[in-house]
Amino acid sequence: MEFYFATPYHSWERGLNEHTNGLVREYFPKGTDLSRVTALVVQQVEDRLNHRPRKVLDYRTPFEVFHAGLSPP
Repeated sequence: MEFYFATPYHSWERGLNEHTNGLVREYFPKGTDLSRVTALVVQQVEDRLNHRPRKVLDYRTPFEVFHAGLSPP
């Protein structure tokens, strides 16, 4: 198995990770005290993001792709 380690501070090398961080920031803006966020709220955000259609998945949701055993296009 090959591994890839992105260069520190080169966010363009981690596109999917940076995009996902942006989606999470819609719910938890910078400065949010995450110690005050309940597990229930985190689960609700996780569910919303996993059921959000993605262009890269041909507008399927991550939930659909994972549970159908389909590979991304």
